Amino acid sequence: MTATTTAPVASPDTAAPAGRPSARLRAWATRAPLLPALIFMIVVTQLPFVATLVISFFDWNALYPDARHFTGLDNYQEVLTDADLRHSVWTTVLLTVAVVLAGLVLGLLLALLLDRRFRGRGIVRTLLIAPFLVVPVAAALLWKHVLYNPEYGLLNGLSHYVGGPQPDWISSAPLLAVEASLVWQWTPFMMLILLAGLQSRDHEQIEAARVDGASDWQIFVHLTLPHLRRYLELGALLGSIHIVQNFDAVFTITSGGLGTANLPYTVYQSFYQAHENGLASAAGVLVVIGSIVIATFALRVVSSLFREEVSRA
Repeated sequence: MTATTTAPVASPDTAAPAGRPSARLRAWATRAPLLPALIFMIVVTQLPFVATLVISFFDWNALYPDARHFTGLDNYQEVLTDADLRHSVWTTVLLTVAVVLAGLVLGLLLALLLDRRFRGRGIVRTLLIAPFLVVPVAAALLWKHVLYNPEYGLLNGLSHYVGGPQPDWISSAPLLAVEASLVWQWTPFMMLILLAGLQSRDHEQIEAARVDGASDWQIFVHLTLPHLRRYLELGALLGSIHIVQNFDAVFTITSGGLGTANLPYTVYQSFYQAHENGLASAAGVLVVIGSIVIATFALRVVSSLFREEVSRA
């Protein structure tokens, strides 16, 4: 009998011919140009967040730095139980829900309009996108002085022209004033997402429905809306991420007064005005956690949209 011998199987790293880099080395060489950007991102974003997380466990007033001491979760408990802070959380929820829902409805109507062919559609689309490109502080100043001002604002000017009242819009409806400015700025964002969804519809299916006698309303309810569900979810999630963290409109239009202080503005008050670093850090961590939760759902929706597009292709 003759013994048979089996040659050892070389690993991918040792199987490379002499003079050629291994697969692992090539992989690291491919990733190497991204390492500076990754390190920069960690230094700029993650290290400050870790520092904020650590400070949130301390009773730390900037005016009395020697009196700081570890308090555990007391700052988080105060954020969740303090009446003013709870009111700011509720204001944040109301502001986010109102702006996102109004932006989705108006964005859907504008997207349906721009999905049709008409003369000057490119100009109209550019004009409708313009509010989203305005700097947030500039947009808030525009609404505060050009529209809301009780003496020379456009709204009161039109009301005077028709013989109507001359209210102080910010004082009479402060939260609505902030919401209106945010809806004006974020509706174009919703419109772009929904317009992309409308233009990705199966037009052959729509034509077949028309041949079968379906009306425009039936096509919208049974074909268009189900197709736009993912895009509506994406717009709602991405809009919520930004509105939850919005600070510019509240600070510029009402300075957080008249019951309009949301959670980001409360963080600003706690940190820059009350100098309560620990309490402000705890509130900021809660804002980040809420944003991460919403962003996780948004990423899932984006991934599902990509999978649907790949399956169609």
